Order: sequence, then structure tokens, then C-alpha cells
Amino acid sequence: MRYITGGFALGATLALGGLVAAGTSATAAPTPAPAAQTQSLYAPSALVLTIGQGDSAAAAGIQRAVTLTCMPKADGTHPNTRGACAQLRLAGGDFEKVTKIKEGTACTREWNPSVVTAEGVWEGRRVSFERTFANPCELKAGKGTVFEF
Repeated sequence: MRYITGGFALGATLALGGLVAAGTSATAAPTPAPAAQTQSLYAPSALVLTIGQGDSAAAAGIQRAVTLTCMPKADGTHPNTRGACAQLRLAGGDFEKVTKIKEGTACTREWNPSVVTAEGVWEGRRVSFERTFANPCELKAGKGTVFEF
């Protein structure tokens, strides 16, 4: 019984102490509110683009790689961020359309493969794209602005 009444007394003391502390803290300077976190109104679009020598991404030696961010603004290490982002927007983010070889292109039939890849996020969707071109002529005819680096 002694412990129970001691517990009530301790609880009452803590409650009264809290009220007193609350009364004195009203005169103290208010703590600043945490900084507002702004979120982009646009879905993220950030990609890593590569060009490699070989017949698949797994077997290719990477020759060049760049980053491309299109939202909220065009940015990255790509030499033409605005042009590459514009081409992707026009294609609806479809890399098959972006890498389509132009009709009427005459290339030799040599097998010297190059592969392009895109990994990352396009307008909030995860992207994992790979396309193999038979030779440098096809690569030049199909890389578009996106893989022009």
C-alpha cells in the first residue's frame, strides 16, 4: 500500500511540475518550426546512359557514360541535355523509338557490335533499356540525340 500511495504522489508531483514548466516556457522563445520540405510537382527523370563495344551490355566494355536528368530541369553530364530530354519527351520515353535506325541508311554487313543502355527513372517509371547495333554505321544512324555523346 505504501508503494501505491508513493506512486500517486510521484505522479502528482510530475503532473504539477509539468504544469509549472509549461507556464514558464510560455515566456521563453518559441522553438523554430522545421523547414518546409518542398517536393517537385514533376515525376523524377534521371538516367545513366552508356555506349559500349560488344554484343550485349553484360559482355560490353563501356566506352562512354553520361548522366541525364530531365525533371525538373535538363541537367547532367550529357553534352546536349536539352536536346536529349526533348527527344525523349517527343518519343514518350520510348527508347525503341529514339534508337530506330533511319530509313534509307546504307551500312555494310560487318559484325562489329556496339550496345547502348539506359538505366534509371523516366517520369517516375523505372527504365532498363539495351539495344545492340551491328556496327558503328548502324550506331551512328540510330543513336539520335539521346546517345550522341
